[in-house]
Amino acid sequence: MSGAERLAEELRRTLAADHVTVEDESVLHRGHAGAEEGGHFDVVIVASRFEDLDPIARHRVVYEALGDLAAHGIHALALRTYTPAEWRRAGESGPP
Repeated sequence: MSGAERLAEELRRTLAADHVTVEDESVLHRGHAGAEEGGHFDVVIVASRFEDLDPIARHRVVYEALGDLAAHGIHALALRTYTPAEWRRAGESGPP
């Protein structure tokens, strides 16, 4: 299982997410300091868990959900977090 697949599975499970996509963008960051420490991932998460949370609180929830996985194997995360209603309003019916 790839790092992106493991990350997506963990987020789906721990956040009871309706939708998760994880793009591994590590190849775009080869050669810069810290790149060998872990991957670079672009993540979209749709979960009811984000209701009534501001963006910073949502990011905290994601990092808490990842636990040790965030400390090992991840160098950078670009997070886009949505509630199901926000996802529908944005016209997002699938991965961006």
